[in-house]
Amino acid sequence: EPANRLAKVLDSGKLMVGVSPDFAPMEFKDVTKTGDDQYVGSDMAMARYIAKELGVELEIKAMEFSAIQQAVDSGTIDCGISGFAYTAERAESYATSALYNIQPDDEGHSLLVKKGEGANYDEAADFSGKTVLGQNASLQQSLIMEQLPADVKFQPITTVTDGVLMIINDKADALAVSWDNGEMLMASYPEIEFTTYKFDHLDDGNIILMKKGEDELVEAINKVIAEINESGIYETWTEEAQALAESLGID
Repeated sequence: EPANRLAKVLDSGKLMVGVSPDFAPMEFKDVTKTGDDQYVGSDMAMARYIAKELGVELEIKAMEFSAIQQAVDSGTIDCGISGFAYTAERAESYATSALYNIQPDDEGHSLLVKKGEGANYDEAADFSGKTVLGQNASLQQSLIMEQLPADVKFQPITTVTDGVLMIINDKADALAVSWDNGEMLMASYPEIEFTTYKFDHLDDGNIILMKKGEDELVEAINKVIAEINESGIYETWTEEAQALAESLGID
């Protein structure tokens, strides 16, 4: 029996990564491909790079965003790579990698509403009594709970695309998103726009989630992340993923 998770990965020759492929440009599907090749984006390029550096094959497990954390905790996957922002709660519950995708000009997080209504939401109080959407177990859910009025009706969603369609069809008032993901959604759906209001939170970067106590795997992955950060290649992966998503008409 392997002594730890890293030993198990090396012994099996596979790195099992959980991903929610609905978050362009970080992770999404290329419908022209099949199998693991259909999962693309900057995070997927990084996952493949990490597997290559570890000398193993990448095995992608697609699942809902909230299920990734449960799968990490139960040990059914080796790690979760799906646009996770650093939070103190995640660091307490999981082993977290070093930061990657570090953006000094990060715009943070805001909310999407129907076109023409963005200026109606200038401050947190303007969301009082409104139905606000966010992916279950996401940072956006935490921001809604912490920074918007207590009478906000939070409704969890599986994918951000589901949320956009609910906004367009008047089934909800607002959708909480990261700024870069919101920009891609607006490019695909001209019926929506950002609110004037923005959450008081700027990301330091993203992290990979692993099970607590798996220090050897964390150390091995952090060595690869250090190379990625130093080379600046993640920015190239992001640009390539944005171009691919636009060419496929994917938000």
